[in-house]
Amino acid sequence: MNLSSRTVAILIALLVAGVLTTTAIIVPTLPFREAVLAVGITVAGCFLLVYLSFEALIFQEINGIYAGLEHIKRKEFKRLSNKFLFRSEPIKRVRDEILQMAERRQQELEELKRLQVLRREFLADVSHELKTPIFAAQGFVHTILDEDEEGESDPVMRRKFLQKAAVSLDALDALVQDLVTISQLEKGVVRMRRQRFDLVTLVREIFELLEQQAARRDVRLELFPPTLAELSDPGLPVLADRNRIRQVLVNLIDNAIKYGREHGHVVVSLVESKSAVRLAVRDDGAGIAQEHLNRIFERFYRIDKSRSRESGGSGLGLAISKHIIEAHKSTIRVRSELGQGTTLEFKLPRPKAQ
Repeated sequence: MNLSSRTVAILIALLVAGVLTTTAIIVPTLPFREAVLAVGITVAGCFLLVYLSFEALIFQEINGIYAGLEHIKRKEFKRLSNKFLFRSEPIKRVRDEILQMAERRQQELEELKRLQVLRREFLADVSHELKTPIFAAQGFVHTILDEDEEGESDPVMRRKFLQKAAVSLDALDALVQDLVTISQLEKGVVRMRRQRFDLVTLVREIFELLEQQAARRDVRLELFPPTLAELSDPGLPVLADRNRIRQVLVNLIDNAIKYGREHGHVVVSLVESKSAVRLAVRDDGAGIAQEHLNRIFERFYRIDKSRSRESGGSGLGLAISKHIIEAHKSTIRVRSELGQGTTLEFKLPRPKAQ
């Protein structure tokens, strides 16, 4: 039976009053010795009654605290949600505060563990990504040096190895630049230079840039609605950092070409409203499983772990895109189903009418 402290106090008061009243009635009819003995028994009985009652109440609350802590350890927070209401009983208020504090500490520990795992994964990924181009360039340079020492230097082969070393170092430079960019975006150091520009013109420019890459996979790049592709004059102005939005669109469309279906199509749709333009990049590829959707914007995260850097990129493109869009006070969202392709979309504000 779960009794509150107020209920216990009322019961004790009634019982003590009953005992004292009975004693007051009985004692005058008894001799002195029996009267003293009756008073002593009454005092002892009241003491035991009060002591045992409050012991039972306190132990009951302590047991409740331990039971709540066990729920917190098992992450069963929902079972405690209805117990954290304001109560007038001091012991139960202490109990609720202890459980709330324990719940917060447990959640903080879980978050620290999660961040520790992410840190280890990040360090391992950075080490791997940096190691690949460094070892490649190092191998080509040492091969040239060894040939020079042996007097068997071939100018054509030397140039070929130097070109390969240069490609590896360029990849290393691009990776370092991406790491610097994402670090600056996370710290808020990079300021978005908002300006008015036409989104249709920008999309056309990116289509021309990625045209050869799309042709290698026989992927058709489309702008929706089709009437936008026929516009000769700028027709869809937005207010944003053009260079950063260009970087985002290149990442999204490039990913759509890579992971979309061969002989398929990539659609960039622009839907305008009164205050914003919703931009979506859709492919018709294999789609993304539900367990990966919440992680694709993490640094170095790859759905297919077997993909190399050349085929799958460094895994920083979506992370950088996410930070750029959030710096524009917007959110990049992903919708995907296995076998149905993937859509990534975000909104950009339209400039106010002059």
